[in-house]
Amino acid sequence: FSCAFGYIEAAVVVYLRELYYPEGFRFPLIELDTRIVLTEVIREFGTILLLLSVALLAVKGKLRRFAAFAYCFGVWDLVYYVVLYAILDWPSSLFEWDILFLIPQPWTGPVLAPIVVAVGLVIASVSMLVLSEDNRLQLNTRDWVIEISAGLVIVASFLWNLPTISNQGIPHHFPWWLFGIGFSGGGGWFVWRYFSQHPWRPDSTARMNMLQELD
Repeated sequence: FSCAFGYIEAAVVVYLRELYYPEGFRFPLIELDTRIVLTEVIREFGTILLLLSVALLAVKGKLRRFAAFAYCFGVWDLVYYVVLYAILDWPSSLFEWDILFLIPQPWTGPVLAPIVVAVGLVIASVSMLVLSEDNRLQLNTRDWVIEISAGLVIVASFLWNLPTISNQGIPHHFPWWLFGIGFSGGGGWFVWRYFSQHPWRPDSTARMNMLQELD
């Protein structure tokens, strides 16, 4: 579903760029009709609802459903950029700027940034979904506060150039330092909490081999 919907998302962007950016997408942004902007905002909201609906139908349990949503979102976003590159030969590099989201205001940043987030979401969600029900990850209120705060820091980095975009300017500087704080903070905390509850230990055969080698 995520792959198919990633293609559909990219197809919509192909049509929009053919209409409004026939010579290729670039900044500053073209001022669109309010009706078109509102249509896009509602479409993006609908996209999130569709991805969430699939996650709710796929698995049971609140945390596993959240993980399924993160997985669907990550795969959808990655496929979106793969399809754009296949059809439009865009982006020409991972550091090319893009409009990432419109809710509540336009998010902008180099393509590499959302790809990093998408890969992180896929890895984290898969690591949770492969756990059995009896061995599932336990997250407390502090964990959610830290992860949500880290996510808001990442969103802040995407909104960093909003004044420039609003004034029909061309963004040049992306606050990688701010993005890094959010991503490394959230990702680092997740990794620590995951392995504190599910420490990796060699199996008995591996331990025996290690002891034999030491002897």
